[in-house]
Amino acid sequence: MKNPIITLTTDFGLKDPYVAEMKAVILNIKPDVRIVDLTHEIEKFNVKMGGYVLASAAPYFPKDTIHVVVVDPGVGTKRKPIIIKTKKAYYIGPDNGVLILAARKQGITSIYEISNRKLMLPRVSNTFHGRDIFAPAAAHLAKGVELSEFGPEIHEFTIPEFAKILRRKNKVVGEILHVDGFGNIITNFRGKELLKIGDVVCMELKDRQMKMKVCASYADVKPGEPLAIIGSHDFLEISINQGNASEEFSVKAGDKITIYRSCSNPEVD
Repeated sequence: MKNPIITLTTDFGLKDPYVAEMKAVILNIKPDVRIVDLTHEIEKFNVKMGGYVLASAAPYFPKDTIHVVVVDPGVGTKRKPIIIKTKKAYYIGPDNGVLILAARKQGITSIYEISNRKLMLPRVSNTFHGRDIFAPAAAHLAKGVELSEFGPEIHEFTIPEFAKILRRKNKVVGEILHVDGFGNIITNFRGKELLKIGDVVCMELKDRQMKMKVCASYADVKPGEPLAIIGSHDFLEISINQGNASEEFSVKAGDKITIYRSCSNPEVD
């Protein structure tokens, strides 16, 4: 690859040597690669948060960027290490769903299991696949190794619950992906889910039913008033202008949200 970029997303933090060890392994194999830290502050073991952050940032990187994600509470188990190729990028990490939001958005073209021990460190620990499997795989890929050399192509992979939308005749059911630092409630509904709904959305959020205006900006409502908005990453957000929606509605990541296809539904006031 010409001028390869490898990004790193982990829940390691920066107090310990783990991130530096991954970078050292990469640079020993491909010294001229550019390494970009997306974040190492994913909440410990929070696959959902890792998936959301990756899906938000990945689209802005150049074509053929290699994204390595290590949020891996199942490290050492039978879950597979994988490489996903999309129309724009490569994603390397555990098959636990953390890569799927980002990869699906770009169009998955193929997935390979990483099983070739020659493309790993000589000694693979049961607790640090980020250093021993994922970092070497990214470096070898950047160096030009073909995907087929890493292992067999696979066609079954983990689709996490947070990437699923349940569609019913009169409603769609999703969940809260993330609550950002402003208290905005970010759902797993893409903008396309709302195209046929109009400028008002009727929803149920943690047993609370409400009707809310779909706005183009936070300032479209008065300070302290709630609104729905398609955020900068194309996810539906529930917000309060200059307020904290997660506190107001007492919700957290993982809570379900139902959107009705019509506000004439008798279940919604």
